[in-house]
Parts: sequence; structure tokens; C-alpha cells
Amino acid sequence: MPSLLDQITLRDVTFRNRIWLSPMCQYSADDGVPTDWHLVHLGARAVGGFGLVMTEATAVLPEGRISPQDTGLWNDEQATAWRRIVDFIRANGAKAGVQLAHAGRKASMYAPWRGTGTVPVADGGWVTAAPSPIAHGEHAAPVAMTVAQIGDTITAFADAARRADRAGFDVIEIHGAHGYLLHQFLSPVTNHRTDEYGGSFENRIRLLVEVVDAVRADWPAGKPVVVRISATDWIDGGWTLAESTDLARVLKERGVDLIDVSTGGLDPAQRITVGPGYQVPFARDVRIKADIPTGAVGLVTEPAQAQQVLDEGSADVVYLARAALREPAWPLRAAHELGIPAQNAPYPPQYRRGVWRRG
Repeated sequence: MPSLLDQITLRDVTFRNRIWLSPMCQYSADDGVPTDWHLVHLGARAVGGFGLVMTEATAVLPEGRISPQDTGLWNDEQATAWRRIVDFIRANGAKAGVQLAHAGRKASMYAPWRGTGTVPVADGGWVTAAPSPIAHGEHAAPVAMTVAQIGDTITAFADAARRADRAGFDVIEIHGAHGYLLHQFLSPVTNHRTDEYGGSFENRIRLLVEVVDAVRADWPAGKPVVVRISATDWIDGGWTLAESTDLARVLKERGVDLIDVSTGGLDPAQRITVGPGYQVPFARDVRIKADIPTGAVGLVTEPAQAQQVLDEGSADVVYLARAALREPAWPLRAAHELGIPAQNAPYPPQYRRGVWRRG
């Protein structure tokens, strides 16, 4: 079985290890433009040894932002700002990934420390759009998207993919999880449409498949595409693990290289059984039944625990989220605790004199 510190190759891109930074919103952008905060935050994780450094959910349209302070890739100014950050990440040995997203009915929300609920239009918010006019909890109800709006959204994902390539990103992850727009189309809880984008499994996955096709067509053939999914809604009558494995088979045929397997986030009615590594079994199921590489995420906090995920064949890479917020150089500690020789650990030369010593 591979070590966490072993390389992995997807298409023409080789990652120095299997410890990947999960997308985490920073709510610190200026009109979608990443700032020095993003350079320092993401750059620190590159210096800290991660194999892939992934941006937060980066909106393909202004109305696709989770909050007014989210990053974007809907214009060239944003792409230029990302270039500086990407160059620093790659200069320090990591690969750079961007998560392309549209928040749908979960857009126009306050950043966590700024308030709760929907940001009113008068305060810089906007009217949200979704597959069906069903509100998320107590948030403002969205309007149902027209077929023309759906087409514009697909085009926006493709346009963002082209900008991501110009900015130098190595990987695109399409956000189809956590109750955001593409997940809203997948789940019968939030998708009550009666046209070609609703009803049957084939219709509910249509938008995600069309987005994947559009991105894959405008993204270099040698660069991988990842899709993040919520493998279950944790709601009776919602999206299921069986549907996730069926979806993963379809996505593999469309040129997706890895499935980032998370769960939940669709609706406040969810009832999640939380514990260490609670989502890992879902990654294993998708990996085995769809025969596609997967990433595991969710309360994976310790190196031995992460290594076990690989040892048992549950995933090919491990994504870290909150643990990486607490510890930017988590991969360096992992190398020490797993007995990886210092010369094989991802230390930048500036930090070599701080190498962990055993005994």
C-alpha cells in the first residue's frame, strides 16, 4: 500500500504526496479577487508540505458566491490575481488546484463572523437561483432557474476553466457537494423540476455531467479534473450512496480522474452520525464499486489515521480541512510520525534546520 508521502500521478500531473488541502472558504476576497490573505494562507500550506493546495469554493458567476467576500474566476482581473498565488504554490513544490463552484440557493449568505442568514440586496446581496424555488432553512427562497440560465451557468464553468488554465492551475475540482447548486440538482429533496433537468436519475445528474463535459473540453487534456460529491444527504428520500456510485461511473466515462467524497450539507433536516473518519466508508464504496480513484475527507486528523485510510484501500488521497487550519505544516509532522526519512519529507530548504529529530 502507498505511504501518505508517496507520489501519485493523475494524467500528466504528478503530486509529491497524497496529503491534499481541502477547499475552505476564507471570506476575504474583494469583489471576487483573492488578496494577500489568500497568498499567505495557501502559500503556507505549500511551504508546509501539502501535495495539492486547493482554493476555497471559487465562484464562476458573481451570483454563485456563497458570500459577497468569496473568490471568483468570472473575469480576467481575478485570474491575474490568482496567477501570483499559483506561482508561489508551485514554486514551493505543491500543485495548485481551484474548486469551481456555484452556490445556488445557498448563495448571498453572510460570512460567519459578519452575521447569519441571507444578505439583503440593499446590503450587497442578491436574489438567488436554484433548480426549484425551495428555501434553505430560514434563508430567502430562490427563483427557479430557466433552461437559458442553466445554459449560461454551464458556459460560465467552461469560461472559468479557461481562466484557471491561464492562471497556471494544475487541477480543477468541480463542486457538486454540500448543498450547492450542482448538488441541488442531484437531490430530489431540492430538485422538483419536471423538465429534462428533473425527475429521473439521468435528468437530475444532467447539469453536473454537462458541466463536466464543458470543463473537460476547455481544460487541457493532460490536466486532471476532480469532482467533489456529497455521497449521501443523510435525509430520507434524498440523494443516496448507491446513486453516488452510479454517478461516479458516469463521470469516469466523461473524463473525471478522481472523486472527492464528502457527505451532507444539503438541508438542515440532515441527521449526520459524526465521528473520526466518519465519511471514509463512503469514499471506499465509491472507489471499489465505480473503479475510480477517490479522496477521503472528514475528521481525519492524525497521520496514523490518514495512513490507515490508504492501507485499507478506502481512498487514494486524503484531504485535510480543519486540521490544516490548525497546523499548516501537518505533512511535515506526518512524515516524522510515520518514520519517513527527512530527505524524503517535503521540507523547503529554508526550513531544513527545523527537521524533526527522532529519539
